Amino acid sequence: MIKKCLNFLNLRQAFLLVFACFVCNFAKAQQNAWIRINQLGYTPAGKKVAVWGGKSIRQLRSFEIKNAQTGKTVYVHPVGKDYGAYGPFVQSFRFDFSSMQDTGRFFVQAGDVKSPTFRIARDVYKGAADFVLRYMRQQRTLFNPFLKDSCHTHDGFALYAGKAGIPDSSHIDAGGGWHDASDYLQYATTSANATFHLLAAYRDFPKVFGDLKQANGLDGKNGRADVLDEAKWGLDWLLKMHPKANQMYNQIGDDRDHASMRMPKEDPYYGRGFERPVYFIDGDPQQRGKFMNNTTGTSSTAGKFSSAFRLGAVLFDKEDRKYAKLLSKKSETAYAYAMIKPGVTQTVSVKSPYIYAEDNWVDDMQLAAAMGFSTTKKEKFAREALQYARQEKITPWMVTDTAAHYQWYPFINLGHYELAKVLKGQDREEIVSYYKQGIEEVNRRAEKNAFFRGVPFIWCSNNLTVSFAIQCLWYKELTGDAYFDELAQANFDWLFGTNPWGTSMVYGLPSCGDTPVDPHSAFTFLGKHPIDGGLVDGPIMASTYRNLIGIKLNNPDSYAAFQSDLAVYHDDYGDYSTNEPTMDGTASLIYLLASKEGKAMEEPVAKK
Repeated sequence: MIKKCLNFLNLRQAFLLVFACFVCNFAKAQQNAWIRINQLGYTPAGKKVAVWGGKSIRQLRSFEIKNAQTGKTVYVHPVGKDYGAYGPFVQSFRFDFSSMQDTGRFFVQAGDVKSPTFRIARDVYKGAADFVLRYMRQQRTLFNPFLKDSCHTHDGFALYAGKAGIPDSSHIDAGGGWHDASDYLQYATTSANATFHLLAAYRDFPKVFGDLKQANGLDGKNGRADVLDEAKWGLDWLLKMHPKANQMYNQIGDDRDHASMRMPKEDPYYGRGFERPVYFIDGDPQQRGKFMNNTTGTSSTAGKFSSAFRLGAVLFDKEDRKYAKLLSKKSETAYAYAMIKPGVTQTVSVKSPYIYAEDNWVDDMQLAAAMGFSTTKKEKFAREALQYARQEKITPWMVTDTAAHYQWYPFINLGHYELAKVLKGQDREEIVSYYKQGIEEVNRRAEKNAFFRGVPFIWCSNNLTVSFAIQCLWYKELTGDAYFDELAQANFDWLFGTNPWGTSMVYGLPSCGDTPVDPHSAFTFLGKHPIDGGLVDGPIMASTYRNLIGIKLNNPDSYAAFQSDLAVYHDDYGDYSTNEPTMDGTASLIYLLASKEGKAMEEPVAKK
């Protein structure tokens, strides 16, 4: 009898479980509207906007903000303008609750649709920049502190270095730096840009960063902010890549690296044991699959070297005068190297056509000259910086919706900011106006949709989004003009959940949110390791995605309901185009998060 009762109970429990799953799945199937929020939260005095998107037309009059603990309504506001269709949605609204300054945990509700909960507080960004810094340490080559092991210790052998009197296949010491993404190539152009962003983040927001790691990345304080330790790791490698005044190298390895997905180790893919090729910058076209790349000169990479060395010399001057003097000297020789043959240096591939097809260089020279002027006060640098600035007033991607991979790199003209800070009068106003013109170009597209999305869905769109948000912040700092505050916040919010997919684009941030869990990374796929802080590539145009080589999703698409002919994003290891983290994009995000945290802590204390 007891056995029969137990069997009955088991059957009943199984039935209830099946019924519950049916109800849950039915409810999900019936849901056709969502409210997207920034999962990190909002500051009391900051812009606060949620986006409602629906797959059917509804008559919405108002939305409410409710206390997540009590369920009590604390704010009610009309829904405002219907922005119509966007991506997977046929109807969309912006729910602006910026005037609400209460602190605590809340959710947005409109009709029967609720948002995830979020916080409003001055400290919502606290520790975020240091969290993202974890990914940079994990990308280190030579000694990797995350793995507590070393890799790529034999780099490398020189190629194309004949102009410097170095025969092909000569061994040079090029070990160090960061792996570029989820492969193990290393590029000087992205590394120099990343190094500059890390240095600038510390220079502009030093109070944000902690000291929990040693210089080698292992646990333990060393009296230096961890972000400076990471920046020095980048600088030390750049010094190896510019060993003499007449020598500069652009990359380590090439697409033969892609022979297999593996954890970082020693790679035997290049015909010289474990050595990898180190490509010299000679200003001439080099290999790109079956063809040649479009290299025209030495300026784009060398200009970035010079800028990073200049800023490094300033920040390390008090701590290590000898090191600072070396960086200062290298900044001058790198600037001279950039002038050998004005033009752009592109990267190299052997088997495939995919490269970093950088097509602009005057922005890099403008930054190098601006940094030269700010540190030496030589008018020569100011004149040259102005000349370069006038040749590229607006970063080209801002006025178009298509571009080749990394065609307009970096995705922000850092030189405008550095130059405007040290100029006065009409020249300063001219430079600042260039930032405004670029922002207005993007804003014209953004104001037409509820997400305020004006950044094009080209490869690595998240990197562009970060850069554009920084440009908006810098424009406000230079002018005091708050007109673009909502646009700037919308781009920041996009990265952390206010997007059609409702997901953060940063692995593990926030810890309790919807973030990538299956990125295109050997660390997660093979090693089952988290890649905390990694910024993934982000959504890409559906038309571009359909034409990419070698993409195959490994699992059912968890965001299938939100894909559209406009753009797609997949949290799937098989999609290297939208879900692969990048080192340089992550470094830029560290600057953006540092600025958000630094400015948030300056806000007045709000009521609870």
